[in-house]
Amino acid sequence: MTKKAELPPYICPFRGDLIAGVDEVGRGPLAGDVVAAAVILDPEKPISGLADSKKLSEKKRDYLFDEIREHALSFAVARATVEEIDQLNILHASLLAMHRAVEALQVQPEFVLVDGNRKPQWHYPCDTVVKGDDRVAAIAAASILAKVTRDREMVVLDQQYPGYGLAGHKGYPTKAHMAALETLGPSPVHRKSFAPVRRQLELI
Repeated sequence: MTKKAELPPYICPFRGDLIAGVDEVGRGPLAGDVVAAAVILDPEKPISGLADSKKLSEKKRDYLFDEIREHALSFAVARATVEEIDQLNILHASLLAMHRAVEALQVQPEFVLVDGNRKPQWHYPCDTVVKGDDRVAAIAAASILAKVTRDREMVVLDQQYPGYGLAGHKGYPTKAHMAALETLGPSPVHRKSFAPVRRQLELI
């Protein structure tokens, strides 16, 4: 089996310190908001262990979540709601959430690095970085803030809408989640524009 080639290290074209990394979490789930975060790291206070949030254990993410909030120059978390996802589509809702996260930073960045290959429409000089949460520390930090925030919110939603297992699968279309959808029908936090949810609504 051929090993997948790793992407080369990312070299930022901007040389200043006020560089924000931005990432979103929650494009794939059938339920819940899409959450984005933006982070400007402090070069004088490096944070060890930053990586793609999906590759970290929950314990490690929780630890880094607190470290980022304590040591970053600035950070912000924002979202696009389920209603906005259904109205705009998930891509544009994700870009909106990222836009809101950067705008909410208390320290305005001089340059923004966006995870992926699409960027919001804004006035900031920026660059997109494919797999940026693996290649850029500030993007990795943003992915951790966004994921921990969203995961914790899904635990709360699980208590409000029991039976779907939201605390476990975080809204992703697992077999258990699909079975619960068929049995219970969609909840108010399910994304009506997503095909599995839409099909259940058509049966009501």
